[in-house]
Amino acid sequence: MRRSQAATPISAVDARAQGRYTCRLTVPLPPRYKAALAAVLLTLPGVALAERVAGAVLPDEAVKVGENRYRVSKSYDDTLKFFRTVYSPGKFRRRPIADQPAVKAVHIENPEAKPGQWEGLNVYELRGETRVFVLVKGK
Repeated sequence: MRRSQAATPISAVDARAQGRYTCRLTVPLPPRYKAALAAVLLTLPGVALAERVAGAVLPDEAVKVGENRYRVSKSYDDTLKFFRTVYSPGKFRRRPIADQPAVKAVHIENPEAKPGQWEGLNVYELRGETRVFVLVKGK
């Protein structure tokens, strides 16, 4: 004789209250953190490949054109978005440094600059090219 499935109690549900669980739901550790691990692993190569000058992180596309001067192949707005993600506006103050309509320029200040490290970044667009100048604090 077969018993109906409805009459068979489920061991994980308490018979006193419908839908009340008596044992913990267990999820193995690896599936819990897959999304966080994937996010970390996807961002690490970008941070590791970024060029550093006097401690300042520059975009991957930065090409040296002079001492502490770099040309970036991204647009001016995309370069500013990059620096917004690397250096949060709340901690690193920004101020416009050009008063001419043909030139767009912003200065990013490092409040924790030490001798030999970057104390500021000048990001500007001149003749359709985006450039970054790294200001290094004197020793």
